[in-house]
Amino acid sequence: MQTKIKNMQCFMGASLLSSIVLLPIAAHAASEVDPIVAGIGPVSEVPIAIQNLRWSMLDGDVNTLTFRSMDTLFTTRQVGHSGNVTPFVHNDKPLDFTYEYEGNNYTPEQFLDRTYTNAMIIIKDDKVVYENYRNNSNQDTHFMAWSMTKSMVSILVGVALEEGRIKSLDDDITTYLPELSEGAYKGVTIRQILAMKSGVDYEERYDFANPGIAAKNHILALVKNVARFVEPAKTIKRLHKPGTFLAYKTIDTAVLGLLLERVSDGGNVASYMQQHLWEPIGAESNGFFIMDGQPGVGREFTGAGFNATVRDFARVGQMMLHNGKINGKQIVSPEWVKISTAPVDKEDPKLGGYGYQWWTMPNTNAYSAIGLQGQFIYVNQDENTVIVKTSYFPQDQMDAAEVETLNFFDKAAKWKPAN
Repeated sequence: MQTKIKNMQCFMGASLLSSIVLLPIAAHAASEVDPIVAGIGPVSEVPIAIQNLRWSMLDGDVNTLTFRSMDTLFTTRQVGHSGNVTPFVHNDKPLDFTYEYEGNNYTPEQFLDRTYTNAMIIIKDDKVVYENYRNNSNQDTHFMAWSMTKSMVSILVGVALEEGRIKSLDDDITTYLPELSEGAYKGVTIRQILAMKSGVDYEERYDFANPGIAAKNHILALVKNVARFVEPAKTIKRLHKPGTFLAYKTIDTAVLGLLLERVSDGGNVASYMQQHLWEPIGAESNGFFIMDGQPGVGREFTGAGFNATVRDFARVGQMMLHNGKINGKQIVSPEWVKISTAPVDKEDPKLGGYGYQWWTMPNTNAYSAIGLQGQFIYVNQDENTVIVKTSYFPQDQMDAAEVETLNFFDKAAKWKPAN
């Protein structure tokens, strides 16, 4: 997986390069904004203490808490639940297996600590066989999905396509979003954006000492809320011919979020998600998006900003496991599940691949939503298994922790609990 990440540098996605200049734990007075933040863009009305907390929210000494406290750091927009909750049947089993990593065998109990686990649920044959919450979290805790959000945006695009709101995946995105026509998204299809093949010049690199477009966008939109995250898409330049080069870009998913907003008949992404995903799957708790600005100007951070409980993330996984259906309701078509979770390019036999906003696992039909610093919805249809894990990977250990986690998932999927 390390090589994959080096080829697809993804701040809000699966991992960060250990060589990237990491967010500093700034030694600044509480009444002063971090100088790197202060040096980019206009002065923000966001309280100084909140800007500094947002700037440090990925740091390993606080992320076990910040990753489940986003509603205290950001303006949010609710994705409400209502109606009957899809029940879970429990058949709790001891995790009586070991897994191998770098030539050593470890127990699942060791895995939890080794990979910085906040919570984990394992569902096999439609029964919860394991559920554990750690570090003062519980079943009501809302965890930040980070780039697992991208996979849920993919589901919503599939729904909008079936509804006819999107006519074809091969439509030029500017047919729906004409404000992007002056930049490099002109001539790019929705399908190419889903596959991270837009070709736009947005390197997912977060070297804040030498900030490029992505680093500046992070500070302006998310830390300071003085710009909308999707705004660079209006004037962005082209780096590759559309459809020819896969490069992970959170801006692509932000464009898909703007597309969903535009085709939702005057609504927004949160309301569309509530109506077409969250209520139909029988979620037991409200979800929420963090926003890139105050009400009236801010938009949902569709690239990586959704928050929900582990159980409700698991319901999304169960729906995907059963080809878009859960609790008797067809949420999205089986055809969409199949096409969106298949690798767009030939899959690397060691590293896997990428579909329409889903990561595919090598040498198996399994796939996963993966979010920054250890957030996973893993789906293995062959083994009838769904695993959700929320984590707090330190930034300098993300590659190794991710590889170990995926090794564990593969072994847990193949594990057959004793009757």
